[in-house]
Amino acid sequence: MVSTVYAITLVVMALIAAVFCFVLVNSKKVEADYSTVTKKWYGIRGKWFFFLLTLGVIITYLSLSPFPIPDQKKGYQENEYQVVKVDSYQWYWTMTPNTVEAGKPVTFLVTSGDVNHGFGIYDENLELLGQTQAMPGYTNKLIHTFDKPGKYKILCLEYCGVAHHAMITELTVK
Repeated sequence: MVSTVYAITLVVMALIAAVFCFVLVNSKKVEADYSTVTKKWYGIRGKWFFFLLTLGVIITYLSLSPFPIPDQKKGYQENEYQVVKVDSYQWYWTMTPNTVEAGKPVTFLVTSGDVNHGFGIYDENLELLGQTQAMPGYTNKLIHTFDKPGKYKILCLEYCGVAHHAMITELTVK
């Protein structure tokens, strides 16, 4: 998806550069009937605006549709989900328990004991699966169902001080 958006961005930038060059080259020519040229380019400018607006809406929709946040409003029965309590501190995580079952929804109750932290769950390819904010005095809830067993990394997503880069732990999914 990222490469598609990158390619579209390059094409649009090339089109803008081409229009700029065209205007620059033709600006030196003197036209006797300026009103005809003005009317023509106002029409092109209006069409260009709607093209860019449509392209922007399409790119926004395509880039946000696979957003990796599961449904947080879905209701589960008490026995259907697992609860993991997560506390964050400068510069470590505590999780109770740190092992969960695959295929069963997990509710992460995330809070902080000191400053704001970003709680991010990553798979073995370091792709973000879900995230929420860890804030002092407040508990955020993140629901995620792990499809396959393995080791998942928990990283801090918000700069929290000198050792932020070392704020990593693992969650085992069986």
